[in-house]
Amino acid sequence: MKCLNDLKIHSIGYIKKINTNEKLKKRLLELGLIINTPIKPIFINPTNDSRAYEIRGSLIAIRNIDAKNIYLI
Repeated sequence: MKCLNDLKIHSIGYIKKINTNEKLKKRLLELGLIINTPIKPIFINPTNDSRAYEIRGSLIAIRNIDAKNIYLI
């Protein structure tokens, strides 16, 4: 299964499942990461430990360790 961390810059993916602890999952859902929502990586942090993603017209940063647990359709 493809995870958010595998998505290439400026490619669009669609959220399928979030497999994180409940606290982080709740926060991501509040930010709009719900099933079938399009998400696009825009920028990679220079230290390569996080990325900025465009979702629902906003930019949010997600750490790579957390992005590995967000699965795409």
